[in-house]
Amino acid sequence: MLPTVVTQGIDWHSHGDIKDASRTGDYGAVIRRARRVCGMTQSQFAEQCGLTQSAVSRLENSQSGSYNMITLANAATALGLPFELVGLANQHPNGIPPVERREFTFLVGGLAAAVPLTSAPAAGPPDGDSSAAAALRVVTSSYRRLDATTVSSDLAETIHGHLRLIQSIAQTSADAVQRARMASVGSEAASFAAWLAWDMADYGSARRWYGSSIKAAHASGDMLLAAYQTGSLASFEADTGTPHEALRLVGEARHHLGKDMPVLATVWLSSIEAIAHASKGDRTACERALRTCDRHASMMPAGPVVWPWIFAFDERKIAACRVTCAARLASTQPIRVSEKDIAVALSSGNDKQRALLTIDAATSHLRSGDAEAAFTLASRALGEGVRLRSGKIVERARRLRSTYTDSRRTAMVREFDAQLHATYL
Repeated sequence: MLPTVVTQGIDWHSHGDIKDASRTGDYGAVIRRARRVCGMTQSQFAEQCGLTQSAVSRLENSQSGSYNMITLANAATALGLPFELVGLANQHPNGIPPVERREFTFLVGGLAAAVPLTSAPAAGPPDGDSSAAAALRVVTSSYRRLDATTVSSDLAETIHGHLRLIQSIAQTSADAVQRARMASVGSEAASFAAWLAWDMADYGSARRWYGSSIKAAHASGDMLLAAYQTGSLASFEADTGTPHEALRLVGEARHHLGKDMPVLATVWLSSIEAIAHASKGDRTACERALRTCDRHASMMPAGPVVWPWIFAFDERKIAACRVTCAARLASTQPIRVSEKDIAVALSSGNDKQRALLTIDAATSHLRSGDAEAAFTLASRALGEGVRLRSGKIVERARRLRSTYTDSRRTAMVREFDAQLHATYL
């Protein structure tokens, strides 16, 4: 065991080579260089973090960018490295802080105990929901909280089992009111299953799950929920290349909401509409939708969110929408996006969303002629996509690369190409 003084008191951010390796997602190089700064041999370091020397060698020389988060966390802890330098963004390596992990286990374990209460429900929450429906809804919310930093394929296996449980309980519900509540719960869970499939670039499954979520929302009789699920499918279609269908679905969602549409719904649907118009190459309509988004965002009342499935649409989300629109519009019809918009958008605390926005920001740099900055950003985002095994992020990176037709390949472009070609999820 090495003396504590070896790894404490080191200003890791002052080591430019370590920061550079971290920016490109080469976390093996970060570990190797940090180990040498600490004066440790591979054998000593292996003993320090509970690995074999051969495992340390593989970690330090990995060129694939595919790293085990728990191994990275153990290595960073042994070296005293800040977690963000090995791509963990100071998150817990398995995505669940210790206290929340206990709560999560309790909720899943307690779900079976809640099932018998459908025939003799205990006092429900303020909205009058049945105890089983309320418990299942909380479990879905717990899974959603894990999404930002957890591999979607791992979550998908669990959410599919969760959906089967919801279906089983719904089939034994005693009356129409309980069945409607269970349909609402099932709609929310199916929508999350669609979101996970989307992140894995399994677009067929995503459409199927979104369709199921819309049908279940209609079965529940909750038009607010039906509008949200329809808007979610619209967002998916806008992102995956069918903007005409996205615009049709936005119109359908607005029809569900009618004249009493919440301001937050107006802002959210306008942002989806803006991205769809940008994907079509219609700059005028895109800017009109962005203005609607800005205007109504300033009108949102303070206090609790009235549309419960969407968080408040703040400056960061509007900036993110602008960055995405700028990336989608053709270079002959650019939309102005400021450095402030990019900085605000990239302040997102969601690792997956931040990586996607980083690629959109890279697209803006590429269109302005700064390929070096573009591929530096894209490389960082791709490293996150590999770490989180996100097909959506990787496909967005491939799409960016396909737009670069300059035959001159700088060192940064060559490095990005090598990283992209080595990427297998």
